[in-house]
Parts: sequence; C-alpha cells; structure tokens
Amino acid sequence: MTQKTLAALLASLLAMPVLADEKAELLKLRQDIANEREELLNLKNTTVNLIDVFVQQGLLDKQKAETLIKAAKAKAVAADPQPAPIDAPEPADTKPKTPKSIRFAYVPEFVKDEIRQEVIAGLTNKVVTEVKVDAKKEQWGVPAALPEWLGNIKISGDMRLRAQDDFFGSGNTQNAYLDYLNINREGGVLAAQNLNEAYLNTTKDRLRLRERFRLAIDAKITDGLKTGFRLSTTNQFSPVSSNQTLGNTGETFEVAIDRAFVQYDFLDSRKNDWFSLYGGRIANPWVSTELVYSPDLSFEGFAGTFRWRMNQDNAVVKNYRAGDPTARFGLQMGPQTPDTLFMTLGAFPIQEVNFSTSDKWLFGGQLGADWLVHNDSRLKVAAAYYDYRNIRARANARDSFTYDWTAPQFTQKGNTMVPINVNDGFNSRCTDSQSLQGQGCLFGLASDFKIFNATVMYDFADFAPTHALVSLDYAKNLGYDAGRIEREFPGYLKGNNSAKTDAFQIRLDVGNREIKRFKDWSAILAYRYIQRDAVLDAFTDTIFHQGGTDAKGWMIGGNYGLAKNTWLMFRWFSTESIDGPPLDIDTATLDLNMRL
Repeated sequence: MTQKTLAALLASLLAMPVLADEKAELLKLRQDIANEREELLNLKNTTVNLIDVFVQQGLLDKQKAETLIKAAKAKAVAADPQPAPIDAPEPADTKPKTPKSIRFAYVPEFVKDEIRQEVIAGLTNKVVTEVKVDAKKEQWGVPAALPEWLGNIKISGDMRLRAQDDFFGSGNTQNAYLDYLNINREGGVLAAQNLNEAYLNTTKDRLRLRERFRLAIDAKITDGLKTGFRLSTTNQFSPVSSNQTLGNTGETFEVAIDRAFVQYDFLDSRKNDWFSLYGGRIANPWVSTELVYSPDLSFEGFAGTFRWRMNQDNAVVKNYRAGDPTARFGLQMGPQTPDTLFMTLGAFPIQEVNFSTSDKWLFGGQLGADWLVHNDSRLKVAAAYYDYRNIRARANARDSFTYDWTAPQFTQKGNTMVPINVNDGFNSRCTDSQSLQGQGCLFGLASDFKIFNATVMYDFADFAPTHALVSLDYAKNLGYDAGRIEREFPGYLKGNNSAKTDAFQIRLDVGNREIKRFKDWSAILAYRYIQRDAVLDAFTDTIFHQGGTDAKGWMIGGNYGLAKNTWLMFRWFSTESIDGPPLDIDTATLDLNMRL
C-alpha cells in the first residue's frame, strides 16, 4: 500500500511541470488570438471609416457602400464559418471519443508579423483592385465630384506625318494638262502661263513632307441628342485634303473648323436607334469608297439614316460590337447596325449663287442591307444615286457675265472641261492678253453628273482577330449627254465626245480590323479604273494618279502597329491615264499615325 501511494505521488510530481508548461502555452495562444482579433477589428473599423469618408465626400454612393459591406460580411461567413463551441455537449447518440494529445508548435514572433503583413497586403490589393474595376465601370463619384457637363464631353484627335514621293514616267508629255483651277483664277490661259501656273506638272519628280492634325470635341446634350466640332490643319483651296505641306519659309499652319454638326438619334425603350438625323458640316454619311469620295471630304447640309432592325433578340446580333466605320483607310462602312435594312437621304448645298435661284446642290439617296452572315462575318450591300444640280457649264453670250457662276470653285483633273467665255477676237471679257484666239478664259464642266453607285463589302471574320474584307465598288454617270454638249459647245471637243462614264474598284484588306496595339497589322491590295466623266473629279481620292479621274492602276500597302494607338501605313500606287495624253505616275506614301 505504501509503495503504491509513493508511486502515485511520484508520478503526480513528475506530471506537474508538464501540465504547467501546457497551461503556459495555452495562455500564450489565447493572448495571441486576442491580439489577432484586435488587429482584424482595427482593420475592419478602418475600412468602414474609409468607406464612410468616401460617402461623405460624394465619391461613393451610400447604397453602393452598404452593398459592399454586406457582400464582405457574406463572403467572410462563407469562407470561415464559426466552429461549434469547445464546451458544447456531444450528441447523445455518439460515443465519447478518446481525447488526443494536442501539441502547440512554437511560432517565432517575426514570422507571425510577416504573415499578418502578407495577409493585410493581399486583402488590401484585392479590395482596391475590385473597387477600381467597379468604380471605373459604374463611374462612382464622377457626377458628384465633377461638373455634370464634363461627363458629357468626349475629346478625340489624331496626327499624321507623311512623306510622299511622286515619280513621273519618262514618256509623259510636258504641258499636256491644263490647270483649270489656276486658269479660272487668273482669267485665262496666257494670264496663268505668265505666272507659270497654266499647266499641271507631268514630268518632274517631287518629294513632299506633309502633316495633318485634328482635334474633335463631341458633347452629349441629352439622351439621343449631341453636337460636336473638329479642328484641323487645312489647305483652304481643297475640300478633299487637310494636309499641311511643310516648307513655307516658317509660316505658321492654318487651322480651320473641319466639322460642326448636330446629331439626333431616335431611341426606343431598349436604347435601340431607329433613325439618325444630322445637320451642319458632317462626316460622310454614305457607304462608299475612295473611288467616289475622298476620305477627308466633309459634307455641308442635312442627312438622315433610317433603319429597320431584325433579329435583335439574337445573342450574336445583340453582342456584336462594330468597329470604327472608317478604320480601313479609304473605306466608309456607313451605319454600324447589323441585321438591318437602312436608307440614307441627304441634301447638301455646294455653292450659293448671288442674285440667282440656281444654287448648286447635291441630293442623294442610298438603300442598303447590313447582315451578319455567320457569327461576326458581315455582308454589306448598298445602292446610291447622287444627283448634282446646276453644276455643268453654260456658255456666256459675248461680253456677258450671266453664267460665270457655272465655273467650278474647285477641280482636280480628268473631267471634260468646256469654255464659258471664248476669245473670238471681239469679246472684251476674253482678250488676247488672257488667251489665244478660239481659246477659253473661263472653263466649266461639260457634263451633268447623276451618278449611280453600287457597293458591296464582305468582312470574313472566322479567323478573328484576323479579318479578310473584300470590297467591290461600281459607279456610272447617267447625266452625260453628248448631243447637248455638242449643241452648246459646237466643235470644241473635236469629235472626242463619246461617253466615258464608268468606274470600278476591287479591293482586298487582310489583317486586324483596327490598328490599336503593337504588332497589329493589315495589308491592302486594290485595282481601280475610273473613266473621265464617271464621277466628279473634285471629290475623289487625292493620291491615286495625283487625284481626279481618267486613270487606272494598282495600289498595294499595309499598316503595322508600333505602340498603343501608333502605327505606320505604307502605300504604293502605280497609275496611268486611260484616254488623255500619256501620263504615268507612281506614288509612294509613308504615314506615321497617332490618335488619342
């Protein structure tokens, strides 16, 4: 008995230090948990206080703040559910488990501090990232922190530096093409020749450096209504070019208002636009190519586009995001609403005539369809009719000023021209000092222009982001009347009065739809054939054959992204005249483009 008692006493004495050590560890663990709880509580209070400050400063909506706090609590509960209390009784139907030994490993204090900092940093970065995403998407605080009108303003712009080299064929004839714009301005061929301005350059190669800068501001007035304007470097004498040629003895650049417009979009309850109305100096409203209209041409007047929507509940149609309709240089893809039939109507004054009701106008109409054929592959077809009014020349009687207004304010080259005033030896308005006998001193367009234009574009996108766009464009002038021209200007065309009124272009674009990032690319290949009076030469592309009509040839080129919104575009043109005196022109352009 004594031996058993002594053994038990000895065992208890030996166990006491062990129990004491475990108790100390438990007390220390309890203190650490209390400290961690205090730190988490401080972090929670700091976060809540920070959100309250955001609400008070108007940077965060109160309802959004409450939603954030509730969501955080819900995530915390889901991620770390509370365990049952340690002293909770076991269910009656379970057998008591044999207690297992618990071992508390020692964790150095500096390790705990590192863990705390990593957890806090990780949570902070995650929360800040999520808040930034939500804030950008939902524009937290912008209406309250900034003037309301500022949120309705959109600023955009672009800049282009160009090197252009023109090479003329060795078989070209010097002084073969009159510069009618200079002749009309100076009052006759001889008057312009005295200033070395009577003829177009057809033999001397030329390298030019050019620059274009544009800055646009669009303002939303209310839902569906906006206005805007665009400033641009300019050449005041050309409606189809906003290039500023470098080399003017240090003269400053000219800047003009290139666009100034009002636009109204009728929106239904689902925010779908069914028609749009435009007024002022507006962008090209037509589905078209550079065959008919230069990419830099703006239209002055009014236009409206009406759409009939189909398949709008289809997921592919609903989720389709159209790109910039002018992203492929030289192509204008028009209304950007897939699975629609559309109609565009426009009326544009070209020139106001004093003391006359015979102002010059362009009236146009276009019908078309825009269809998602397969996924994002898209077919666009359009047929247009452009009716130019009071644009052809009318011959003056001797010493009369009556029809001087029929002379065009701008031309390039190619269209058939006839004299409004003729030097017949007695005409005091067209004397020997201004022109030779039988020669004119004021010229205008021989033909009326009533142009039918058909355009087809198919954007094959099954290998996106690489796209293959095929475009076909055909134009015919239905206003050419050889009999009328011969009656009004007898003998002047010397039998060369047959209609030359057809034009077409076929073009292939392969690559990225838009050049936005480094290594984005696209390639272009096109062939163009444009007879003398097929379209109005004043409004066509300015680079192909140095502008105008009566030309055929190839264009090859491409784009390559250098950085975000920065890219190079190279194009090579090889062209020759169709009917006129020999005129071969090769042109190389290299553009450095940047946009906001």
